[in-house]
Amino acid sequence: MIVELAAVRVVAPYFGASLTVWTNVIGVVLFSLAVGYVVGARLARSERPERALSVLLALAALVCAWIPWLAPAACRAFLPEGLALHEAFGLVAWGSLAATGLLFVPVAVALGAASPLFAEAWQRSSQESAGAIGGRVLGASTLGGLVGAFATPHFLVPELGLRATYWSASVALVVAMLLASFRSGPARKALGARILAVLGALASGGFTVAEPAPAEGWVELECVESPYQRVRVVENRSGAQPARLLQVNEGLDSFQSVWSTEPGLLGEGYYYDAFALPPAWSATGGSWRLCVLGLGAGTAFRVIEPTLPKSVRLDALGIEIDPMVVELGKRWFDLVEDEHHRVLAGVDARTALRANPGPWDQLVLDAYANQVEIPAHLSTVEFFRETRAALAPGGWLSINVGAFGCDDPIVRALAETVAVAYEADALALRIPASRNVVLFARRDAAWLAPTDAGWRVAALDAHGLLSKATHPANWRRFAPPEHAPLDDDHNPIDRLQLDSLELGRARLSELH
Repeated sequence: MIVELAAVRVVAPYFGASLTVWTNVIGVVLFSLAVGYVVGARLARSERPERALSVLLALAALVCAWIPWLAPAACRAFLPEGLALHEAFGLVAWGSLAATGLLFVPVAVALGAASPLFAEAWQRSSQESAGAIGGRVLGASTLGGLVGAFATPHFLVPELGLRATYWSASVALVVAMLLASFRSGPARKALGARILAVLGALASGGFTVAEPAPAEGWVELECVESPYQRVRVVENRSGAQPARLLQVNEGLDSFQSVWSTEPGLLGEGYYYDAFALPPAWSATGGSWRLCVLGLGAGTAFRVIEPTLPKSVRLDALGIEIDPMVVELGKRWFDLVEDEHHRVLAGVDARTALRANPGPWDQLVLDAYANQVEIPAHLSTVEFFRETRAALAPGGWLSINVGAFGCDDPIVRALAETVAVAYEADALALRIPASRNVVLFARRDAAWLAPTDAGWRVAALDAHGLLSKATHPANWRRFAPPEHAPLDDDHNPIDRLQLDSLELGRARLSELH
């Protein structure tokens, strides 16, 4: 379980940690274990199964210790540098499968073969029935897997890092190898050689594991492994105005949060500016009660607050599931916590909204898992009805959707689901020079269309967001269908997001 759960973290800096990558990792491990069981069954017929067991455990320990060092070369072999996320879409699927197979098949086959060999050695020495021995081996291995399943994401990876996690697993395999070797009789002569080989592998700690480098002109300020993901902060040193990005998992061109030297609008290509539209259209005085679901490092706060009318004060709550992201926001993105800027970290957005029902003037949904995936439970008609109930009359829902236009399949599904929940039309606004669409819905009130008088807000149009949105291709109205496409019972959002990336790749091919 340690090898399998940490495997996604090993390939995530290159391929991400999407459902496709998870499926490939699990599939490779399960296939390798099946092969290992068959191999172990054949080796169990030998005169001294302990010998084969000790050799396989030594091999598993050796490979396990070297995985973090070998991973960069293996992953780069199947994913060229300099690609955008949609350009790399096809490579993510088969590239992650190939890299995972290259890195993890040997250790998983060896570990699979160990189980029948151990059971055979135990059965011969105890003369108990095969069923009794097999049941105990399965029980012990399942309990061990349970320990690994909890320890890996909650302690080993976030506290020790990937290299130490795999070396810990390697040390455990060395201990098991020693126990098997002491029972193997004549094989003791080879024990010293195997121990030296494994210790030599563990000594590879002197090597530096090469992570994906930032783009040219950017430098890495900090990189951490949280219980949820690999997170790094990079800064642009090539431009006149410094900028920082928060990147999660993959080493492509995606980012989760943005910082610039001056708070306020970020400019063309940044969807965060669209979050400032609802208060500009409807805030008149007092406070603007904002709740951000998926706060990240706090970009939404920095963009919205300076653009509010002078008579309006921001009272904001940010909800972020990953506490490490919040800590990075405080260190590098000027995220502040005070009586008017509250932050809830380590809590799921849907659960937190139920505990903080408002009423809110604006709810911003910017929650993503693995760069491209809106979590399924945050995209259903039931959830959007909860957001509607949490809004004050006239309140706004704003959703960031990673997509390639208003005709994108994921935009249609989400917009129609929102329209059903709000019993009113939803607006899709394409953000120029980006692969983002922002959806708007309003509780018990109408919203402005780009063709309506009052759409243009001079203070927010310095970068052309509003003027460009008037082009028919950049906005679309979605009316409520008879049934919501996405609900808690049936939600094919994973497939829709893959369809969206395929659409982006197809449009890129058309341009070339």
